[in-house]
Amino acid sequence: MDFLSTLQIAMRALLRNKTRSILTMLGIIIGVGAVIAMIGIGQGADQTVQKQIATLGSNMLFISSGSGNSGGLRVGNGSTKTLLEPDVAAIARECPAVVAVAPGTQTSAQLVYEGDNWGTRVVGTTPEYFDIRTWPFQSGTSFTRDDVTNAANVAVIGETVRKNLFASTEAVGKKIRIGNLPFLVVGVLVAKGQSAALSEDQDDTIIAPLTTVQKKMTGQPWLRFAMASARSRSSSYAAQQQIQALLRDRHRIRPGQTDDFTVRNLADIADVASEASKVMTVLLGSIGGVSLFVGGLGIMNIMLVSVTERTREIGIRIAIGATEGDVQRQFLIEAIAISLLGGVIGILTGVGASFIISSTAGWPVAVSTTAILIAALVSIAIGVFFGFYPAQKAARLDPIEALRYE
Repeated sequence: MDFLSTLQIAMRALLRNKTRSILTMLGIIIGVGAVIAMIGIGQGADQTVQKQIATLGSNMLFISSGSGNSGGLRVGNGSTKTLLEPDVAAIARECPAVVAVAPGTQTSAQLVYEGDNWGTRVVGTTPEYFDIRTWPFQSGTSFTRDDVTNAANVAVIGETVRKNLFASTEAVGKKIRIGNLPFLVVGVLVAKGQSAALSEDQDDTIIAPLTTVQKKMTGQPWLRFAMASARSRSSSYAAQQQIQALLRDRHRIRPGQTDDFTVRNLADIADVASEASKVMTVLLGSIGGVSLFVGGLGIMNIMLVSVTERTREIGIRIAIGATEGDVQRQFLIEAIAISLLGGVIGILTGVGASFIISSTAGWPVAVSTTAILIAALVSIAIGVFFGFYPAQKAARLDPIEALRYE
């Protein structure tokens, strides 16, 4: 018997018992659909977190002054006066893995424009800040190096500030008050939204030249933080080591002593988030895997029933010349056909369920081509694995006993 004839016989056998075949496929359909939908949810969540982390900046490292001791009380990072502008200049000059660095300080203030006011954080920095954060402008431009040198009263605002102060008018070119100081708005940033890594609204900010904030608002010559951009994500770890070594040397920190600064690599946050998402994806995929296993047991059960029902038929086939291989191949093809057809329907069900979940629940879902391909291959493997024993049992029937079977 050639393969085509065997396939035709197998399909006729399945069509004779349509209801039973459909119920047998149901376990595979549910399992494959669940695997695709669950993996899609897991991968979608990972992509969303990675995008949120990416909004913080390109290959970014965050440098802050360390913790201090005041009256016997240890206070948090950023509380010391150890991070200075010469440190930032040295990082830009002596760390080959760093492509850009921007010093920064921060305070909070009340903003006023005509009859509206809004309380927000004020960041003092240099123009490199916007490149490191990969933060484009929706209108206007950045302040310049000359503005930093001259401590000019100019500022760039985030989208949240714009909405609360300039809901119905153009913000660029308008003058606002920060505290008691007049500032000219020179640019409005594109909205970035909520930051998962920092748990804050990135757009609720106003950014001004570093010297302006230091001299006219905080009176602090030291830095609260600095942001650096590595040449690539892979080189961000080298950049982190170079910065740590340089600052320890500049601050005369001896071996064994605690750093008076902190360097955080956003690649670490991204890696941790990715690992957490992978664990969640595996757990979600395992739920579907259990359904696939149960579906496979259903195929084995039905195929054993089919062998019992068709014992006399098997005896006749063997008596007229069918080999054990022919009989085994026939039942194996039936099992694979049930599993593969169930897998195809399951793939369509899983993809459809993914889009329904995404549209109704608002969850991010990423349907993976790899997951679909694996699901198809697993369906075939289940048919072979769970169909092998019934097929082997059918092939090994004694033809004389089979012909006597009623």
